[in-house]
Amino acid sequence: MPVNAVVFDIGRVLIEWEPERFYDSRIGAPRRQQLFEQVPLHAMNLDVDRGAPFRETVYALADAHPQWREEIRWWHDCWLQMVPREIPRTVRLMQALQARGIPVFALSNFGAETFELACGAYPALRGFDHTCVSAHLGTIKPEPQIYAILERGTGVAPENLLFTDDRPENIEAARLRGWQTHLFTAPGAFAARLVQEGLLTEQEAA
Repeated sequence: MPVNAVVFDIGRVLIEWEPERFYDSRIGAPRRQQLFEQVPLHAMNLDVDRGAPFRETVYALADAHPQWREEIRWWHDCWLQMVPREIPRTVRLMQALQARGIPVFALSNFGAETFELACGAYPALRGFDHTCVSAHLGTIKPEPQIYAILERGTGVAPENLLFTDDRPENIEAARLRGWQTHLFTAPGAFAARLVQEGLLTEQEAA
């Protein structure tokens, strides 16, 4: 089926998302491993992605683990340091698609406040033709509801969507709905897929 629109995940596709690397730089890998084993930081982050208030959620977890209070609070206080840069080639691919008249959509697990922080640091994230952010919708990938919301909001049939995401479970959920999919590993491989689909020329995808 032809691809009429391309759907992008954001973290680790358009911008880096590296909390472990941030903590390694602050407290070293062995202590970071202890922290992540003892404290459900990623589960907390999913709560934020579902719409829980950012600061209150992080600080409540910090109060529940006083031995790690300062380190847990960094998740809020130093959050932008965990998304240290955009991924330039993927951003160029997004913009090249739009220049060809191909709509680009965002489908991302993101907190409401953290998404605004990210957009402030990386203005390209405001450039989508349609944006589905989990915290605004009360559902996260890979739950079927968030995919259905994008389908309804864009009016594009599932089989005409090409979705790229770095997490296999999110890709599989889209595939089960009939979406075309690409597991994101590197910008070059995704660029090749866009050329293969006839969406971009090799020059446009460079």
